Amino acid sequence: MNLKQLSQLLGLSQTTVSRALNGYPEVNAETRQRVLDAVRETGYRPNRAAQRLATGRAGSIGLVMPTADGIESDVHFGEFLAGLGDEAVRHDFHFVINPSHPEDEVATCRRLVASGNVDALFLAYMREKDPRIAMMKSLKTPFIVHGRSIGIPDDYPYLDIDNTGAFYDAARLLTQLGHRRFALINGPDYLAFSVRRRKGVTRALAELGLTLREECVTHAQMTDEHGFRAMQAFLRLEAPPTAVLCSSTVLALGAVRAINQAGLKIGADISLIAHDDVLPMLKPENFMVPLTTTRSSLRAAGQRIARRLIAQILQLETLPQQELWKADLIVRASTGPAPPEK
Repeated sequence: MNLKQLSQLLGLSQTTVSRALNGYPEVNAETRQRVLDAVRETGYRPNRAAQRLATGRAGSIGLVMPTADGIESDVHFGEFLAGLGDEAVRHDFHFVINPSHPEDEVATCRRLVASGNVDALFLAYMREKDPRIAMMKSLKTPFIVHGRSIGIPDDYPYLDIDNTGAFYDAARLLTQLGHRRFALINGPDYLAFSVRRRKGVTRALAELGLTLREECVTHAQMTDEHGFRAMQAFLRLEAPPTAVLCSSTVLALGAVRAINQAGLKIGADISLIAHDDVLPMLKPENFMVPLTTTRSSLRAAGQRIARRLIAQILQLETLPQQELWKADLIVRASTGPAPPEK
């Protein structure tokens, strides 16, 4: 089907259909949605080269994916991409994914923008004083950060969850249950969300004059194997923790395996809370002992970021530039009173 046939089907002029597809603001929302619905039903695809000449837009969002020896695949990033895709497909936007060594990400972002193949860029895996932010602020290309850096002003567009508040609330629940010996199985120590989650736990413990022992903190890629090894190490300590916080349900999967192998009962001998990114293949309520979690959907975050980027590119609506989402604390059977001291 070509543009002429699509316009005849809809009873609209070719100019109106073209303007609806290209995001011109003078086309009302109802007409634009009619056109987009017809595109999906008919399988129509506009001529990208002609569309780019007409609008000056590439119809693409750029992503830089860090990859190198020793960096494992990340199910969390895949779920976030699914959310981006949910919104992008509604507006016929594409992704341009550029792999990069982590140490070359600034240059990779700059090259991707300079290529003209993207209308906007999405940044993730925020680090302390992340240099990518200053670089993107110096350019004209729209961008949004998933997360926030540390050590620089928050004067850039972002969407983040309150990681400090989430892990403060989780640790405080455990202190209210009488726990005094804590452990944290965290993400990589160079990522900002990990720093903030540790800060939240430390703050909650400090209110009772407690500290988070260094031997009870691990930082690693968020896989079940790392969760398993970390939990095994904690259980070998002379005074093992009775309360454990995990930065992901994937880490918790391994931690639970280690606890079960040690013959301990979750929710009685040891309490556990994990952060739940709402991964469809790993639901906390389906664990043998349902997990207490802090919950915030990665897919919803991806959808929101794509909506904000596309709205800015197409000038569809004005949305907040900075959003800090509060995670939900969902209490289930994996948390209980601290066991009696032996």
